[in-house]
Amino acid sequence: MTSARASLASAVMCVADLDRSVAFYTELLAFQPTIRNESVALLVGPDGSQLYLREIGEKATHALSSIGPQYVLWTAQSEADLRACETILRARPGQVSVTDEGGFQLLEACDPDDIPVIITFPGPNEIARQRIVSRIYDC
Repeated sequence: MTSARASLASAVMCVADLDRSVAFYTELLAFQPTIRNESVALLVGPDGSQLYLREIGEKATHALSSIGPQYVLWTAQSEADLRACETILRARPGQVSVTDEGGFQLLEACDPDDIPVIITFPGPNEIARQRIVSRIYDC
């Protein structure tokens, strides 16, 4: 018996301010807006992955430790890309951390809505993960 195989193609993220979030992810991840209306934008990354941003307003909340996705982890294409992301994040208010997770680097900060942004290098297709990263237990 064979099983179907799939890879993550898109993520959907609810945001408070669409313009602010489009600008943030365009600068940080080099995603480009391809379709947009008054409340939703579709951004496409250099590798074809997609990020849907949906504006839901400033009063909405996002609770950790609830059922459903908690984090999206991104993979930089090179060490230089990881450092470029770090530079962009350090230019913004808020804490930025870089940790060694046993063969790969994990860069972490928050987006404009205080949602964790986690970027790794090298990616899991280049270095197999040998343990669960400690950040996963923080939800």
